Amino acid sequence: MIDALKTFLAVARAGHFSEVAREQDVAVSSVTRKIDALETELGSSLFRRSSRRVALTDAGEQFVPRARAILSEIAEAKQALLQIDDALQGQITVTAPTAFGRRHVVPAVADFMQRHPGVEVDLHLSDQVMDLTEQAVDVAIRIGLQVDSEFNAVRLAPVRLVTCASPAYLARAGMPPSPLDLLQHECISVATPPAPSFVWRYSGVNRQQPLRVQGRFRTDDKDGMLQGALAGLGVVHIATWVVSDHLRDGRLVALFPQELSDPPQEGLPGIFAVRGLGRGRSRRSELFIQQLRESIGEPAWWDRQDGGGPGAPR
Repeated sequence: MIDALKTFLAVARAGHFSEVAREQDVAVSSVTRKIDALETELGSSLFRRSSRRVALTDAGEQFVPRARAILSEIAEAKQALLQIDDALQGQITVTAPTAFGRRHVVPAVADFMQRHPGVEVDLHLSDQVMDLTEQAVDVAIRIGLQVDSEFNAVRLAPVRLVTCASPAYLARAGMPPSPLDLLQHECISVATPPAPSFVWRYSGVNRQQPLRVQGRFRTDDKDGMLQGALAGLGVVHIATWVVSDHLRDGRLVALFPQELSDPPQEGLPGIFAVRGLGRGRSRRSELFIQQLRESIGEPAWWDRQDGGGPGAPR
């Protein structure tokens, strides 16, 4: 059909089958067959033919702009498909916080690369905020209260905090009945002053002010806090995306189960996929963010009580 439409427009322009045959380097009979087949398909005569020349019929005159529009749409569709194919080739550069990247971005990258074999991924794991433009970053995963308005940010999930400890610690120190009782427990906290959103604050407790918990073990590393809790060093107040697996397998115990069922506290950070300018607008970036959203799920799989979701561990 496409070839027949092109031949029809060429004949309409030239007014001769023979001239079009010379242009296409085919026999005149080949041009004639294409026009005959098109007229049969449309159920209408497109040309009046004589020994010297062919001229458009009224139907042919009306069909000329339609044929041009059809070919134009087909060309645009082919270009769009080529762009999609191109999106599945080449390199994408991604950055993510270290702990979150290891747990949740690397599995998404693995699924993404398996789905798109022509894509290469450079993943930089760092807790330092990278300049997306200067470092030529396509997609950055950031955890915070907000993202610079100059960037296109997609919210992947909220951050939910849970207070937990190992069964060994609880057997030794006892289960705190309420958050206020944490003041009598060994609590694992950060070594440097925490951001306001990560302090030990509980709804309806201590007039909404942070609890001044204490403990002998402090670290700025989330994995360090997790390992300390697993080792029985104390109670930890940490994001569910860090500890969900350990809560499910019983290596950690949630002290206040309502934290897992109530809506996330207001004022907590969110998890965002941020697209850089320029390269970040590529189709590859869009597809990778779609993969992240699919892998994390809605709600995030680590906050689902059944542990399911598209990104749940296999």
